[in-house]
Amino acid sequence: MIPVKTSAGRTVAVFGLGASGLAAAQALSAGGARVLAWDDTEEARNRAIASGIAIADLSLTDLSDVSSLVLSPGVPLTHPEPHPIARRARASGIEVIGDTELFFREIAARGLDTPVVCITGTNGKSTTTAMIGHILKAAGRDAEVGGNIGRAVLDLSPPVAGRHYVLELSSYQIDLTPGAHPQVGVLLNISPDHLDRHGSMENYAAVKARLFTRQTRADTAIVGVDDAHSIAIAERVANHVRVVPVSATHALDTGVHAADAVLHDMEDGRERAQVSLAGVASLRGTHNWQNAAAAYAVCRALGLEPAEIEAGLHSFPGLAHRMEEVGRRGRVLFINDSKATNADAAARALAAFDRIYWIVGGLPKAGGIESLKAYFPRIARAYLIGKAAGDFAKSFEGAVDYVVSGTLEAAVAQAAKDSAADGAEEPVVLLSPACASFDQFRNFELRGTAFRDAVQRLEGVSPGKGEAA
Repeated sequence: MIPVKTSAGRTVAVFGLGASGLAAAQALSAGGARVLAWDDTEEARNRAIASGIAIADLSLTDLSDVSSLVLSPGVPLTHPEPHPIARRARASGIEVIGDTELFFREIAARGLDTPVVCITGTNGKSTTTAMIGHILKAAGRDAEVGGNIGRAVLDLSPPVAGRHYVLELSSYQIDLTPGAHPQVGVLLNISPDHLDRHGSMENYAAVKARLFTRQTRADTAIVGVDDAHSIAIAERVANHVRVVPVSATHALDTGVHAADAVLHDMEDGRERAQVSLAGVASLRGTHNWQNAAAAYAVCRALGLEPAEIEAGLHSFPGLAHRMEEVGRRGRVLFINDSKATNADAAARALAAFDRIYWIVGGLPKAGGIESLKAYFPRIARAYLIGKAAGDFAKSFEGAVDYVVSGTLEAAVAQAAKDSAADGAEEPVVLLSPACASFDQFRNFELRGTAFRDAVQRLEGVSPGKGEAA
């Protein structure tokens, strides 16, 4: 835990007592703050009470002495409308911040050499965050990894000289972190997502760009330049910070680009280093090349040598539910990409394989799968599940052979049978839903676990190579 001493002697309200909120309440209390905590669910309140945190209904409590409201990232701040607690705090002149803001204030107050790396983007940020942490640790660096992945930021080990913090930040977290100042900030990509929470693509992109607001020429901004919104941000922030562009779609004169599973480190048209990704199962696909290019650029900015980075990339095991190879039966490969909760993420998986038995569907997002039509020729057959089945069937009509499976278990059984009769060199049964999971599963992790379990129950399936990125 990182005790938050910068709020010592103050009264701080905490609303939302999931992992990050509970950690914030505990860290504030440990640092000497008076904490008033609340959650709309009794279960969360009981967890806080068991942890020694004082509970107070913030809709009824006098807030006149409260200096800050620490809001859970999952609680609406602006769209579709502010949560009543956030509205009440602002009407009372109380700042509304998140746990990551407390972290940055604490780091700044301690004045230690503790480099902070923050990674954001619509897709790939968890993989890239884990990859950077893995490479740093493999090279002997002291690295703590958390934020929107794994451990809450204030649940990480306290800062000491030389300790690196590698943090995944969602747009929700950035929105609550006005003081964010990473030594290395990473924006991977921007595509439509979370528009219900930000109101428009312009607002969403503007929130992502705030990651770089406080950076200076002494810092580094690493920006994926494979989409228009990110390109615009890279050009804008170059006025005040050193920008390193990364790409997996085109060559760069300066920056890091990937081509044919090779990273090219370029400066003014000269190649400074080359790193191969060949044979790394966890880095299959163009999208993972972009992730690897960003991770390489981060680690170079932190002083690692290309050989150290290449060794770390080759030993990276990947993450569950991101292109995870969960089994093989004969020539058929089974891939769990349950984290692909939107069309852009699914496109990255579809681009990685040539003969696909695609399990797709769930709770649909805006735009459906219309943007994926270019990949339809790769699909041998599609298996539709969840609420999106009807709409997706219309998209496939006349272009893709499909069946409405309804459930994930039925889809796995049907896809396994069909792919076994395919004569291709490596048919792939791919769960890449392009949808949220909430119609049938509580989260994408449970959906991916259900897929993995269904595959491993099939007769003759051998274990996969483990988690992939």
